Amino acid sequence: MLNYPNKKKPIQKVNNYANLGMTLESDIEETNQYYLTHNIAVIHKKPTPIQVVNVSYPARNKAKITEAYYRTPSTTDFNGLYKGKYIDFDAKETNSKTSMPLANIHEHQMRHLKDVEHHGGIAFFIVGWKVYNEYYLLPYKELEPLWEASKKDGRKSIPYSFFKEKGIKIPFSYQPRLDYLKAVDQLLK
Repeated sequence: MLNYPNKKKPIQKVNNYANLGMTLESDIEETNQYYLTHNIAVIHKKPTPIQVVNVSYPARNKAKITEAYYRTPSTTDFNGLYKGKYIDFDAKETNSKTSMPLANIHEHQMRHLKDVEHHGGIAFFIVGWKVYNEYYLLPYKELEPLWEASKKDGRKSIPYSFFKEKGIKIPFSYQPRLDYLKAVDQLLK
């Protein structure tokens, strides 16, 4: 509690430690750094391919990109190696209590993950449910039939219950923050 000298009403400071202000992607990047430092895996965030069109030079050391375009749709967010296996995945978050919109997943991402699976890699999504503070690894092979069916039946979202049934829950902790490789180990069995 803060008390001011002019005797105004004290202000109570409220601390909210939920996720420590971090996003899912930064939690994964922190986890990946832990994996690399402890010689567990080599997994990195892929850079988004952009084409720079305009740059402003207000000073020699202060160049600023003012206009750029995506060269091609990026595939997924992360890739790397774990136990001699290629891993490729994307991270998604939802604020909903009941479902994740299928619009969050793109056709080119599904095609890419299908190719990864076809060639023996491990393909999946990590989905964060903000309202529950829960994280799930959803294997591509579990999502693919639902994705294909949605093209026919017009489904617009993936129910939360689907993640609880078909996904693998990822614990949130201090280090590593999101130990998703424990979930990957279940896929490797």
